[in-house]
Amino acid sequence: MSNLISAEKISKSFGIKHLLDGVSLGVQRGDRIGVVGLNGGGKTTLLEILAGIEPPDSGRVARLTDLRMAVVTQRGELPDGASVGDVVLGDLGVDEHEWAGDARIRNVLAGIGIDVLGLDTSVSDLSGGERRRVALAAALVRELDLLILDEPTNHLDIEGVQWLADHLVSRGSALIVVTHDRWFLDAVATQTWEVRSGTVDAYEGGYNDWIFARAERARLADAAEERRRNLARKELAWLRRGPPARTSKPRYRVEAAEKLIADVPEPRDSVALTAFAKRRLGRIVIELEDARLTTPDGRELAADLTWRLTPGERVGLVGINGSGKTTLLRALGGEIDVAPGRRVQGQTVSIGWLRQELDDLPTDLRVLAAVQEIADRITVGDKEISAGQLAERLGFSPAKQRTPVGDLSGGERRRLQLTRILMSQPNVLLLDEPTNDLDIDTLQQLEDLLDGWAGTLVVISHDRYLIERICDSTWALFGDGKLTNLPGGIEQYLKRRKEITASGGAGKIVASPTASSAKPEPATKPRDAAAERDAHKAMKRLERQIDKLDEREASLHDQLAAAATDPDKLIDLGAELKTVVADKESAEEQWMDLAEEWS
Repeated sequence: MSNLISAEKISKSFGIKHLLDGVSLGVQRGDRIGVVGLNGGGKTTLLEILAGIEPPDSGRVARLTDLRMAVVTQRGELPDGASVGDVVLGDLGVDEHEWAGDARIRNVLAGIGIDVLGLDTSVSDLSGGERRRVALAAALVRELDLLILDEPTNHLDIEGVQWLADHLVSRGSALIVVTHDRWFLDAVATQTWEVRSGTVDAYEGGYNDWIFARAERARLADAAEERRRNLARKELAWLRRGPPARTSKPRYRVEAAEKLIADVPEPRDSVALTAFAKRRLGRIVIELEDARLTTPDGRELAADLTWRLTPGERVGLVGINGSGKTTLLRALGGEIDVAPGRRVQGQTVSIGWLRQELDDLPTDLRVLAAVQEIADRITVGDKEISAGQLAERLGFSPAKQRTPVGDLSGGERRRLQLTRILMSQPNVLLLDEPTNDLDIDTLQQLEDLLDGWAGTLVVISHDRYLIERICDSTWALFGDGKLTNLPGGIEQYLKRRKEITASGGAGKIVASPTASSAKPEPATKPRDAAAERDAHKAMKRLERQIDKLDEREASLHDQLAAAATDPDKLIDLGAELKTVVADKESAEEQWMDLAEEWS
């Protein structure tokens, strides 16, 4: 494998803040690297230095000669007066009949939604999200050695995120991507870089593997890291209780990590929370009866819609962009008329509403004062916390709490908006794209808070991981004027969307085939049963061997400590330890080879 980019001891500071301090790393052909870290921690700066957009203060970056590379940042800069087709297809240098006959290019245009925007549309007429999609498509249609993407899933719906993940994995080029979408990170990344405190820590695998590594690192940290350790262990418990997680770790590594979570309770006690929610909310929460929903331009989204939210219900609402999710949330909140139907709200209902807009913040106050304006203290679960403590949990350090609200970035304002909503202690939460501009650490803190929150929750999000993590049921708008319950969650939603697309309609739902009418699945190539049994036996044998070598390695370390004053014995023990470590590494490699072929 050849090196595409090598960075040696690069440093970068803005004022007195050191974002990168003597960082050395490399990108090899075929690597798919996810970059994570706190907002403002240096992720985008690292990408721009590697791409050559921003120079380092010190250090050196070397790139492969004739490296074919595309960079899509959050800046979304497109040439004024150009059409969508000029931006997306202009660099290809081919005639229309040539690219129109290329299935790969047609797939990109459909997957990103460029065919809906129209190639003749002027980019000056596009929204910010549409411009980002155009810039992304322009990169994806090209044959490249390396793609560098900054938050590519922003402004994509769940279906678009799934398509992008599949495309990036299948195209074979190297990838560096900054993302807070944990499902996407797990789906595409073979490595994860965590940018923190001026350094970059590298881990094998995606989000799941990174959480394993963080849990272990936190276990070894001092008492000041106790809060982070508990969050990592709780997140690890969630991952292991769900469907089989994507992880490159061998089973014996997973079992070792699971010892960390042996005493971790379920993320939330749904029965207890629902019972408490009933006491707070009563029998009626919010009900829509025979409601009619329309867009501002008069397009009908739903007719005769009836939906009753119950105390303690946690709902994830999904659908393609423009299907009416935000309009339905506004109807639940009582902001729009649903005539000729009606909306009923319980007398004790108190709504907390996180909107996509950031125009409801007091810019003349400092952060802590803006939180205390709502309340000084609240109770979450069985614990009472202050305004400052809640603000700190959502990423505002004591020093940051003295910052004027007007000086906050977009992501920081989003976090402040969340903090103020939670301080109002609502018993119904309506969250519209709550993950926008939030980093993974803040998302984990938010999920931890919601685990102990007793009330009714409706969340719109393209973040598949968030919905599966905090919601108990999933509902979808497919564009057919109905609200559809999906017991199978996001997987069922994506399956139904494929059926709809295959039928040639955006809103028409194709019924799932019955057992008698369903076409048989294509036959898969049979596996050699005897060879598979032998492989699994060999894996079991290797696991026992690795366990014994682990025990011997630990014993040798103890003996080395005890023989500190005996040079001859130290030499003998050191030689044996070297052999044991080599044997263990060999056994692990054999196990991984077998697992890759037969698991």
